[in-house]
Amino acid sequence: MEKKITEEQLTKIQEQQTNLNAVLHEVGYLETQQHGLMHKFASINQEVEEFKAELEEQYGAININVEDGTYTEIKKEEEVLENV
Repeated sequence: MEKKITEEQLTKIQEQQTNLNAVLHEVGYLETQQHGLMHKFASINQEVEEFKAELEEQYGAININVEDGTYTEIKKEEEVLENV
């Protein structure tokens, strides 16, 4: 004679497994999204660095106010020491 758990217990186990699988699926989806966003972030960051280099070539070392476009020159460490 086969031994079995109750139908109620089996149903509960099956529901729990379904819920676990759904959560694991969601985690996998979120990991995939995160991976894609990290690549996108790296790409944009590279664009930013390249544009910074272009601006530095044109204006020298500067700090830019991103609200209004004004900028101030960055004094190099050597210049600061010479002025002391």
